[in-house]
Amino acid sequence: ELGGVMGCEYGRDGGNFESLNQLTDYNLVFLRHGQSTWNRDNRFIGWTDTPLTSDGVLEARVAGQILYKSGVMFDEAHTSLLRRSIRTTNLVLMETKQEYIQVYKNWRLNERHYGDLVGRNKKEAVEEHGVDKVKRWRRSWDYPPPPMDAGHPHWPGKDKRYVNMIDLIPKSESLKDTRARSEVFWDEVAAPALRDGKTILIVGHENNLRSMIMRLENIDPKDVINLSLPRAVPLAYRLDADLQPLPRPDGRLDEATGFLNGEWLGGDSAVKKVLERDHKQVYDTSIKENLEIGGKWSTWRNWMEFAIGATDPNQKAKSAHSDEDDALNDETRGSDVKGEVNKAGQEI
Repeated sequence: ELGGVMGCEYGRDGGNFESLNQLTDYNLVFLRHGQSTWNRDNRFIGWTDTPLTSDGVLEARVAGQILYKSGVMFDEAHTSLLRRSIRTTNLVLMETKQEYIQVYKNWRLNERHYGDLVGRNKKEAVEEHGVDKVKRWRRSWDYPPPPMDAGHPHWPGKDKRYVNMIDLIPKSESLKDTRARSEVFWDEVAAPALRDGKTILIVGHENNLRSMIMRLENIDPKDVINLSLPRAVPLAYRLDADLQPLPRPDGRLDEATGFLNGEWLGGDSAVKKVLERDHKQVYDTSIKENLEIGGKWSTWRNWMEFAIGATDPNQKAKSAHSDEDDALNDETRGSDVKGEVNKAGQEI
């Protein structure tokens, strides 16, 4: 049902995005990565380098197809040092047939550091600490989780990619802390590129994207606790010469979050459904089922595979850190989209 809603929503309402590069010289698309193993398992991730699941690969490919159908042409892409975002970027560029553009990786686009919560199950944390406290840890402006020490099994200082920046590794971060580093990226990298007339794609993580969107949309710190972002749904912005968001064609803020002038290329109603599901997955302790893998999620995956063409089983590769998780290896060999409509003839 969710997949069908997302597909139909784009098919009905997506036509007005075809002129994204034509209405203004300043265009930007934010995209959160696809499902990773710890998203699936409902665990706090932070800087831990969890891979995409096979469902996450599908999410990234469909995001790429949505962007391809929008007609947007990127000049450059930016992402974090974490492979769930890097692989999402590669898959999106493959689907949009824009693998040739430059991809820049920056640690300042890493996910917010969740401190000592990293590795813990989110719903179990809610049962132990309560909804309000966990929501403050996850979504508030200046309330960081408990700090992680260097003895933690997931301490990033053990990772060779950070060997030259050990002193910069946070022990825990609030959204305020995350915004402090994302603002350096925005001021020194993104804004100059946009002012040069480049259309850029930023593939990141929920909280580092929230911090940039908060600044772009001038969202008050007391309200940002209510801003959440779905995985793998492109959020497109048209900006003016001062890099301020232009109004949406309908003149309203988005219906999914109520905060944004940006346009969800998957459709507001589909995003709203995904965010409602994500909220239940973390905070509704009466629900014992893992909403990432059961019921409607399985139906959604089947729809996605039909929509873009399931990969031959011989092309599947085991994910590096999960024996039960098949990670599709499409970005290294390329693939043609076998089908662009579902059985009802509706575009994805």
